[in-house]
Amino acid sequence: MPIKLLIADDHALLRQGIKNVLELESDLIVLGEAADGEEALTKTAELEPDILLLDINMPRMNGLEVARKLRDVKSKVKVIILTIHDDENYVIEVIKAGAVGYLLKDVEPGMLVNAIRTVYQGESFIYPTLAKQLLNEITRQEDKKHEAAKNLERRREERLTYREIEVLQLICKGMSNQTIAQTLYLSEKTVKNHLTNIFRKISVNDRTQAVLYALKNKIVELQ
Repeated sequence: MPIKLLIADDHALLRQGIKNVLELESDLIVLGEAADGEEALTKTAELEPDILLLDINMPRMNGLEVARKLRDVKSKVKVIILTIHDDENYVIEVIKAGAVGYLLKDVEPGMLVNAIRTVYQGESFIYPTLAKQLLNEITRQEDKKHEAAKNLERRREERLTYREIEVLQLICKGMSNQTIAQTLYLSEKTVKNHLTNIFRKISVNDRTQAVLYALKNKIVELQ
């Protein structure tokens, strides 16, 4: 069976050009065209294409909104964005919106056809140069998250007072509350208060977790 397509773009000349390219392929058939976002939604529901070639900048409803609405109603159509925007941030947004393909409008006809067949088989397809940019952006965001997590750990450590760190060091040495109190010349009640504050600040529930956290994050080191 041929792959059924719907083309959504507000430029009639571009729609016709894409249609002419696709109809040269025996396994592709263009069911219809849409000139704006709302028409794209209506014709997708009526014609039930396998793939929707969708522009981002369209009147009445943009391509991102169309993709989100199709995702929300769990439409079976696979969305390939065909746009002029060569920004990885757009790629991230359309993927979040449910699209599985992203191509620039200057794409070679052969790549467009290949993308359609690839997406039809259940895979995704992103314009090669944008795929590299996207990977770099994802890596940058992951590095940013990692750094934020490290900063959070540092802030947790910084919130511990000098006395709390002393108590934590003695916990790591296996001392009881009574022994810690005697070592630091404190009452057991004061030691318990310090423990409560330590557990809260480093988000643990007991002494064992506190020891593991302290050693893992090198808040203290056993001699």
